[in-house]
Amino acid sequence: MSTAQDDLIAAYLYGFPLVFNLDQVARYVATGVGKNPAATWNTFSHARTLADPDDTFVTINNDTVYSLAQLDMGVGPILLTVPETAGRYYVLQFVSAWTDNFAYIGHRATGSDAGRFLLVPADWAGQTPDEVTVVRVPTRIASIVGRWAVDGDDDLPAVHALQDATILTPLDADAVPRGLPGPAAGATEAAVFWAKYSTWSREFPPAPRDADLHRATLAQLADDDADAEAGYVAGRAALDGILASGGGNELVNGWNLACHSFDYNLDYFEVGSLDDPAFTITEPRRRIVQRAAAALGGLWGNQAFEAAYIATYIDDRGEELTGARTYTLHLQPTPPVGAFWSLTMYDVPDYFLVANPADRYSIGDRTPGLQYEPDGSLIITMSHRAPHDSRGRANWLPTPVGAFRPVLRMYEPAQAVLDQSYTVPAIVRIDS
Repeated sequence: MSTAQDDLIAAYLYGFPLVFNLDQVARYVATGVGKNPAATWNTFSHARTLADPDDTFVTINNDTVYSLAQLDMGVGPILLTVPETAGRYYVLQFVSAWTDNFAYIGHRATGSDAGRFLLVPADWAGQTPDEVTVVRVPTRIASIVGRWAVDGDDDLPAVHALQDATILTPLDADAVPRGLPGPAAGATEAAVFWAKYSTWSREFPPAPRDADLHRATLAQLADDDADAEAGYVAGRAALDGILASGGGNELVNGWNLACHSFDYNLDYFEVGSLDDPAFTITEPRRRIVQRAAAALGGLWGNQAFEAAYIATYIDDRGEELTGARTYTLHLQPTPPVGAFWSLTMYDVPDYFLVANPADRYSIGDRTPGLQYEPDGSLIITMSHRAPHDSRGRANWLPTPVGAFRPVLRMYEPAQAVLDQSYTVPAIVRIDS
């Protein structure tokens, strides 16, 4: 592979999170996604039921209902009010245009009391009102990804009331959001991608530490259209390969320990975000590669101090997981968490939820009817066809007919999860 090709692959990996993220931002504003209807800039879109296969969004969770808002800080400061939640788990995660998680508001970060937060542009120099926490937003366009824990359908009305009491109010009521600039048209998929990268990276500059890299990628794109086309194809192939191989994360019992997949933010630490060496990737190339893999494999994922994620593609024999076979996972003990845990099933390569006759997309400590072992451990069965025995059906997580990837989420994980003294065993194949 030529040096020019290598450079364009690196440019693709660098630009992918910005383009992929803002495509989803535009999608939410224009059409909504699944249970979340479209919502204009600086307003919340609330999902009223848990996600299902209609929600075509990568690695969406089935534990919480989402409240999403796309921010345009061009209107100036915006007041965010949140209600008292009486101890209920929730999180409002703030994500920049470049996918940096720069702030958290919620159960872990700020508690369960009602609160007022003033969201301001990065260069704001105004006076802070009393009893208001200021949150600086590093890019003009950013996202709030809200998640509310739900304990079954009967719990939804209470959650809806909390969603409706979570409000964004621009201080300048007459200000008009500018939104996303439209990139120049492109004749090919590659041309569209690079046009978006060129336009949006200029509109939403990266962190100062990446300024030289940003200039270099723009210069490469100006050289040769054919090289840019080839670089796009090779870049996407490289990214798919990185993700399939675990994204550079450690594998334990076949599980990709993605606890540091979202630790690429080195520059923006607002309320609830931790400026801690344990949660920062400092090696420059690894940081860029990890950010691209995290965007494709789990856009808007939390950092591990909020929710730890691990995923796997393989069984105890190192072979690809597939609905053509039956598997068990013996959690002994179940994950140690401050909030709750779940195991969710996704197809490959889209990472979407999969329709099944049981209408079950995840299983966890809040799933009714689970049958535990005498020692308190839990054996989960994963298969495309329903198990014949009652215990297997009670603990059944349906799989798609083809390849699949389960993801284990641990909300407010204990230190044992973060320091890896708690490990999850391999998924065991139980038939031929």
